[in-house]
Amino acid sequence: MPTTPDTRPSRLRLLALAAAMTAASGASLAARPVTWDDIARDDRTGQDVLSYGLGLKAQRHSPLKQIHAGNVDQLVPAWSFSFGGEKQRGQEAQALVHDGVIYVTASYSRFYALDAKTGKQLWAYEHRLPDDIRPCCDVVNRGPAIYGDKVFFGTLDARVLALDKHTGKVVWSEKFGDHKVGYTMTGAPFIVKEKGGRVLLVHGSSGDEFGVVGWLFARDPDTGEEVWARPLVEGHVGRLNGRDAGPTGDARAPSWPRDKDGQLVEAWRHGGGAPWQTASFDPDTNTIVIGAGNPAPWNTWKRTAEGDDPRNWDSLFTSGQAYVDASTGELKGFYQHTPNDAWDFSGNNSVVLFEYRDPKTGKQVKASAHADRNGFFYVTDREKLATGAGYPNKPTALINAWPFVDGITWASRIDTQTGKPVETGNRPPLPAAGADRGKAVFVSPPFLGGTNWMPMSYSPDTGLFYIPGNHWAMDYWTENLTYKAGSAYLGQGFRIKRLYDDHVGILRAIDPKTGKVAWEQKEKFPLWAGTLTTAGGLLVTGTSDGFIKIFNAKTGKELWKFQTGSGVVSVPITWEVDGEQYLGLSSGYGGAVPLWGGDMADLTKQVTQGGSYWVFKLPKAAQKVAAK
Repeated sequence: MPTTPDTRPSRLRLLALAAAMTAASGASLAARPVTWDDIARDDRTGQDVLSYGLGLKAQRHSPLKQIHAGNVDQLVPAWSFSFGGEKQRGQEAQALVHDGVIYVTASYSRFYALDAKTGKQLWAYEHRLPDDIRPCCDVVNRGPAIYGDKVFFGTLDARVLALDKHTGKVVWSEKFGDHKVGYTMTGAPFIVKEKGGRVLLVHGSSGDEFGVVGWLFARDPDTGEEVWARPLVEGHVGRLNGRDAGPTGDARAPSWPRDKDGQLVEAWRHGGGAPWQTASFDPDTNTIVIGAGNPAPWNTWKRTAEGDDPRNWDSLFTSGQAYVDASTGELKGFYQHTPNDAWDFSGNNSVVLFEYRDPKTGKQVKASAHADRNGFFYVTDREKLATGAGYPNKPTALINAWPFVDGITWASRIDTQTGKPVETGNRPPLPAAGADRGKAVFVSPPFLGGTNWMPMSYSPDTGLFYIPGNHWAMDYWTENLTYKAGSAYLGQGFRIKRLYDDHVGILRAIDPKTGKVAWEQKEKFPLWAGTLTTAGGLLVTGTSDGFIKIFNAKTGKELWKFQTGSGVVSVPITWEVDGEQYLGLSSGYGGAVPLWGGDMADLTKQVTQGGSYWVFKLPKAAQKVAAK
């Protein structure tokens, strides 16, 4: 009788083959390029975080709900990663997540790829910075972009880089400005797809405080080649495909005065307006929406015709929200929050796109929301702005505006008919003849703003915006100045002051239809971190004294907190790996607040420095708790 063949080796070979196929599939998954469709769906998928703002509208809302009000109190640390070295300050980034890998930038133009489940470092890139960089407001980097097989970020020496997302090796590097005169980049770049089908990498420049003209750029993400470049100060000339694309706005620059000889005032040549934060994108109208920075210099009288009223000169296109054609870089629309800005209120805080039902007409409104440094929360009609109806400051562009912080001194309200602020006469006067400085005035908010760069979030579930704000003020005075390349170009002096004894930070939830504050939470220290909402009914943020805090998004009740060991001035995210929801953010105090002196420097000197990334999740048992 013949013996039966031994099949065990064949089985072993089949098992080995299956394992190899599984490994190959896993490797293929890990190597999967990021597509435009992936980015366009970022707000609807929880596995990845592929854009600054968690979606094209920058709402910072996640559909994940495994962590919710009923189990969030059981959150525990999953891991923590140190950025290392002596560079332990100013960790303001929002991370991205793709196929189980976290991509996060750190201060001093550094970049890390980490395993999202374990925190293991996969690669690191440290940009070699020259000694003569000019960052005005700390050595921060606010995050990367991702597309295809590359990740992108800006550096403090005015470069934008593409790195291989698997190895961290430089694919291309483009210099966009002279860092010696003040150009730099701190904001996260952004991916858009214009109506012609091209995917573009969009980024801005920084440097208003050194008197440079702000530029917005679009590049080919594969090569880094410039597609278009648009200066935001009126009358300066842009580029399209390497050619002259004409001036921004009116070539005669009517909102910037001329001297007695008919020449534009010196300030126009150094006009600021830098779009140094990150854009949002409306594909329906092919429109990039981004904030424009403050005019330069800060001294309003240097941007005013001699003997004239500053309110007659708007210093366009600065301190407002810009609507830019994604295909050409043309400025299609603009709404200015602070005409001829005298207080460095800028306009770079996030512009969030959202929809709501008009309670009077029942019609859906496609709107933009913006909490400005000047202390007012604006709701504008983004469709009208994208088609030029609000260019500039037409009454139809503004839907409404309300104060979101207390004690505003520079304006009493925003006139909804004209779209302009009703000023109170709080501009600091010129120095008297022969004097070095003018009389000080008391201003609230100060130049650090009712809020600042830290992005607010929106929950479509509650219909509320969540604004990390501050109550503070300043003594403010004019100073004589002359432009010198590479030197601060302000013409103002100041001292930051407290507004209240019991708190500086004020986290507020605001209804965009009425302007009413639904709830608030006070913080002893300034708030300088962004916010995040989730479908689990949560609002997540961080505090300058080191806590990550989670609140009930509807009621404002504090549900959980954890001390990270250093001030939190970053932007939280959440993602899912293997069926588990994670929360993550950077810890490491820094940014503008402790650098500018006054009462805030005295308050925040007790906060220790740091540089790490923290990740949290639920224990297995808590993951099964049903949402309440």
